[in-house]
Amino acid sequence: MKEPRYNTHHSLKDRKMSTTKRNVPLVLSLAVMLAAVGMYSFHGGSPSAASNDVANRVTPVPIARNLDTKLKLVTSVDLGLPRPGMVLEAGRTAIVITDPQNDFLSPEGVAWGVVGESVTENGTVDNIHALFETARDLNVPVFVSPHYYYPHDHQWKFEGALESLMHSIKMFDRKDALSCDHFHGSGADWLEQYKPFIEGDNVVVTSPHKVYGPESNDLVLQLRKRGIEKIILAGMSANLCTESHMRELIEQGFEVTVVQDATAGAKTPAGDSHKVALANYHYIASAVVTTQEAVAGLRTAFVEASSR
Repeated sequence: MKEPRYNTHHSLKDRKMSTTKRNVPLVLSLAVMLAAVGMYSFHGGSPSAASNDVANRVTPVPIARNLDTKLKLVTSVDLGLPRPGMVLEAGRTAIVITDPQNDFLSPEGVAWGVVGESVTENGTVDNIHALFETARDLNVPVFVSPHYYYPHDHQWKFEGALESLMHSIKMFDRKDALSCDHFHGSGADWLEQYKPFIEGDNVVVTSPHKVYGPESNDLVLQLRKRGIEKIILAGMSANLCTESHMRELIEQGFEVTVVQDATAGAKTPAGDSHKVALANYHYIASAVVTTQEAVAGLRTAFVEASSR
């Protein structure tokens, strides 16, 4: 019996045609993908201009003025303590604001009854505003460390004195970590006049801290990832979150200057907490300055963004 003879020409041709047919879906898929990439590139890297803006947003950095000597923030009053001061350096200096939220700073906030007098005396609301405004004008990075409580936080089995008070009056309460339902305008929301600043490209909002210090949020990580080493600290409230942030940041190796009138504290029979905190600031921080001194120093050290 003769072995069957194959027509190799036809076999190769058939195989090529079969392969071509099988590759049609692949070719079409590649064509669609390439078209999509073209459209993606045409729209600046994203099908959505809004999402593209967020994804490609570049945080601006301050530019130092050409000064004969580096500008240093120094405690202006002589309290019989060393005054090391803190040199302002572009790219290494940032402002940290703790809890710029309604429950602390608005007359409608749940804590206003105990902090309102101190906030008014210090001009805290306007002073924090001045820091935000200056940072925007100079492209100085700002890191906002907020305070939020979610329903699961109310299941804690023990609390300190002020934690107990905050939970009982529903301070900083939010419905859910992934929902903004009932958030806008609530006690946990930003003070309205700060919102345009906080939405700026120079501002980073960290995850929330839960008691007073930044040990439970990502502030230190965010600062280190941006190469920040020097902090101008302000916010609420003086002897709680602001002081706790100062202490932890110093323990983490940052230089810290505290803005004494861009914070405030509770006044109760237990004492004036702003005065208590101010004493500790002087003992611990590199410098303690007024808002006017901080703003003047920043505007002298860095170039206005609009003039570049």
